[in-house]
Amino acid sequence: MKIAVIGTGYVGLVTGTCLAETGNEVICVDIDENKVKKMQKGEVPIYEPHLDVLFERNIKAGRLKFTTSLKEGLDHGEIVFLALPTPEGEDGSADLKYVLGVADDIGKMITDYKVVVDKSTVPVGTAEKVEAAITKNTNVEFDVVSNPEFLREGFAVDDFLKPERIVVGSSSERAIGLMKKLYKPYVRSGNPIIIMDEKSAELTKYAANSFLATKITFMNEIANFCEKVGADVDMVRRGMGTDSRIGKRFLFPGIGYGGSCFPKDVKALHKSAKDNDYDFKILDAVVNVNQTQKTALFPKMLEHFDGDLKDKNIAIWGLAFKPETDDIREAPSLYMIEELVNAGAKVTAFDPEAMDNVERLLGDKIAFAKSMYEATEGADALLICTEWSIFRTPSFKKLKENLNDPLIFDGRNLYDLEDISKEDFTYYSIGRKDIIT
Repeated sequence: MKIAVIGTGYVGLVTGTCLAETGNEVICVDIDENKVKKMQKGEVPIYEPHLDVLFERNIKAGRLKFTTSLKEGLDHGEIVFLALPTPEGEDGSADLKYVLGVADDIGKMITDYKVVVDKSTVPVGTAEKVEAAITKNTNVEFDVVSNPEFLREGFAVDDFLKPERIVVGSSSERAIGLMKKLYKPYVRSGNPIIIMDEKSAELTKYAANSFLATKITFMNEIANFCEKVGADVDMVRRGMGTDSRIGKRFLFPGIGYGGSCFPKDVKALHKSAKDNDYDFKILDAVVNVNQTQKTALFPKMLEHFDGDLKDKNIAIWGLAFKPETDDIREAPSLYMIEELVNAGAKVTAFDPEAMDNVERLLGDKIAFAKSMYEATEGADALLICTEWSIFRTPSFKKLKENLNDPLIFDGRNLYDLEDISKEDFTYYSIGRKDIIT
C-alpha cells in the first residue's frame, strides 16, 4: 500500500519506518529541510533501539523516502497519517494548531479519496475538527480515522511490529477495510484490531496513559507511606503484584514519571474534563503527587549534609526520563538538578544517550562525564535518576575509590538492601529503610 506520514517526530518516524518494513511504500513529510536532508542520507534523528537497522534497510530498498513537500506526500499516499506535535498549552490542553493547520492544507491539495489518520494523541472531538478543516476547502471524498499509538519509548519498534492491540476509530466501512488491510501483517498472532467510534478511540489513548500514570503515582504514595511506618515498599509491591487483578507492571516506585506522554496526556485529559464540566479529582492528585515526587530525594540529601549543599560535588547517573531513550522531556533528573544547583551544589552527570540534549538545554550549568565512573571522581555523593541497565551492577569497589564518601541516593531502587548493606555504603532510596553507615 502507498502511505504518507506527515511529521517525522518520534511517533511519525517509527510509524513510517515500521510500515515500510512490511512492504508498504512510505513517504514521510517534514517541514524541517535540514532534518529531511539528514534522513535522506540515512541519518536517524532520534535514539530508539533497533530503529536504525529498519531505517537503513528500507531506505536502501526504496520503500522509505523523505520530502518537505506536503503535496508530494498527499499525491503518493492512499492513507495519510498525521503524526504532528500536540504540545501542552498554558492551560494544560493539547494545542491542535499543527494538526488543524495541516488538515486545512490537505483540503486544498487532495484530488482523490484519502483516509486521513489521526496518529497524534489528540483530545476527544479532534476527528470532527480535522474533518471540518478539510471539508471547508474541498469536495473530494475522504474519511478521517482515529488510530492512537501505544508505543513505549525504548521498545517502540517491537510495540509497533508486535502490538498488543490496534485501536481504529471510524464510522466508515471503506476506511475500516483499508486500515484492516494495512495492519493485517502485524496481528497474525491473533492480537485484536478493535474497531470503535472516533471519540472512543481518542479517549482510549488518554484513559490508558492516565491510568498507568495513576498506578505509578499510587505506588509512589505507598512508598512515601512505607517510610513513615517502617514498611518495605518492595515487599508491598510483590504482595500486590501477584494479584492478577492488579498485575506486577508499573508498580515500581521512584522519583516520578516524565517523558512526552504521561505528563502531557494526564493534563490534557484533566483539562478536557474541565471543559466538559467534569471535575476529575483523581487526576488532580496524580499531577500534584508526581510533581512533588520528582524531588523526593532532595530533602534527604539536604538533611544528610546538615542543610548545606553549597560547593558539594554531586554525581548524577541518568538524565533521560527512562532508560533506552534520549528523551529528557519532564525528566525527574532536570528537577533534581535545578534543586541542587540552586542550593549551590556542583553537578557532574553521565547518561548513555541523553547528555547532548541536556547540554543544549542547560549549557554549562552542570558538567558532563565521559563515563559513569568518571562522573563519580571526587564526588561527595552519587544520585541515580534513571534505571539504565549499566547502573544495575556497578563496581562498588571503584565507587568507593572515586567518591569522597561511600554515599548513594537512589531514585530508582536499583540495589537490593541486603546486598548494598554488605558494601558499607550509606544508602537512601524510595519507600525502603535508609542504610546509614
